[in-house]
Amino acid sequence: MPSLWMIVASFLFACMGVCVKLGSDEFSTGELVFYRGAVGVLMMWIVARLGGIPLRTPHWRLQLSRGFSGSLALMCYFFALGILPLASAVTLSYTSPIFVALLLVLWFGERLRWPALASVAMGFVGVALLLRPTVQPEQWPGAVAGLCGGLLASLAYVSVRELGRAGEPEVRTVFWFSALTAALGLPWALARGLHLPDLHGFALLAGAGLFGGCAQLAMTHSYRYGRTVVSANLSYTTVLFSSLFGVLLWNEVLPLAAWLAIALIVASGIATSLATRPRPPSAQAGGKRPAPAGNAASQTPD
Repeated sequence: MPSLWMIVASFLFACMGVCVKLGSDEFSTGELVFYRGAVGVLMMWIVARLGGIPLRTPHWRLQLSRGFSGSLALMCYFFALGILPLASAVTLSYTSPIFVALLLVLWFGERLRWPALASVAMGFVGVALLLRPTVQPEQWPGAVAGLCGGLLASLAYVSVRELGRAGEPEVRTVFWFSALTAALGLPWALARGLHLPDLHGFALLAGAGLFGGCAQLAMTHSYRYGRTVVSANLSYTTVLFSSLFGVLLWNEVLPLAAWLAIALIVASGIATSLATRPRPPSAQAGGKRPAPAGNAASQTPD
């Protein structure tokens, strides 16, 4: 079931991306971010009231870490969606497993095995191959924003996992993320001019908020109850859904090199996640037989 929730989240994230890309012609990125957060706040408040879940959190440091990194990643993602083809923007934003591996080496001083290093190298080859044939000079800001979104998302996903382990309800986590998103997006929206949407614009904004809120709930549930590696790998189905939407709605025709690059980036993210997961206790013990059931050494790592 956690795996199924991640696939549902990926489909809903792709639907949110469609609404944002359609709305980028009418609204600034700041407005899209603000309305996305505001709709999420209202939605999560209603769900929390119906479920009797208090919104006050004892883990405010983790909530702030998750909220700020996730909100900034969302801003970068929305900005990239307004400039790049849908498949390219989504793929660049989903480079987070590659950046997780780099953070482990550069920030935490961990040593990676050669399969992980090879996976990271393959990912950057994919990024270079994707940008070279498809990104025009005026699209480079969107490409940089997409990559920054992937970096920030890697920090947010770690916080989501820790909040789940701390026992935070999914509704509370998504509520505070949405609140910080709205708070950070409002000054940007006011600077560019905040205006009331018409019926068509309201439908797009509501769709982005509803799809995004439901996707966050499903994703948080998957990271809380499922294996981190499996959830991270299944998140790449968002690329597949987004590519399909790009072809169906915008008649996007990416060159063969771009499709090869997308395949390399997805394969790199999956391989990096698998290569950086903790080794089984039997492997760490030099091939010794696993401990009997009930022993702490027999527990499966995330």
